[in-house]
Amino acid sequence: MLIHKSEGETWLREIEDGSAIAFEQFYDQYSSFVFGIALNILKNKNDAEDLCHDVFLEIYKNPSSYNRERGSVEAWIAVKTKSRCLDRLKRKKIAYGTDNDLADISDSSNVEEKVLANVDRELVMGALQRLPELQRKVIYGNYFLGQSHRKLSEQLNRPLGTIKSLVRYGMNNMKHYFNTKARGEKNDM
Repeated sequence: MLIHKSEGETWLREIEDGSAIAFEQFYDQYSSFVFGIALNILKNKNDAEDLCHDVFLEIYKNPSSYNRERGSVEAWIAVKTKSRCLDRLKRKKIAYGTDNDLADISDSSNVEEKVLANVDRELVMGALQRLPELQRKVIYGNYFLGQSHRKLSEQLNRPLGTIKSLVRYGMNNMKHYFNTKARGEKNDM
């Protein structure tokens, strides 16, 4: 399986080599993503801006902490951001003696898995939405509902070979979507 490095990974490598330009590009690409997560959790614009600054400062100081085998750059940033938000809410709870800010947050040991699952789910659903309708139906039925090709063939009143082709074309289109997304290109499936 051929894996392409994303633009984010390239920038991280260049940041590690001391490139201020790469850091600016990385920041421009991901700052609204980090701010959105922080604002959603912290519910305060100033706190979210401060946290965004902290996350990027941490990335600037230690870009090599990214591990490609644990997920995409986006997932890594999302986990890092959510973790810093939880830390900030815990400090706030201790300082003010309240549980209100943490009432909706589950066990922090599962936070990484939940964030990664949400990022992955969003990516997959985005790719699915770009598929032609019939490809989307067979991919969803086969992979998400566990329906066999034969069951889909009967359900959609199509030959079995057509269903298999639709699955293959749909998977190829999704692979193309993920590859172009990783390179930062526009996707038109």
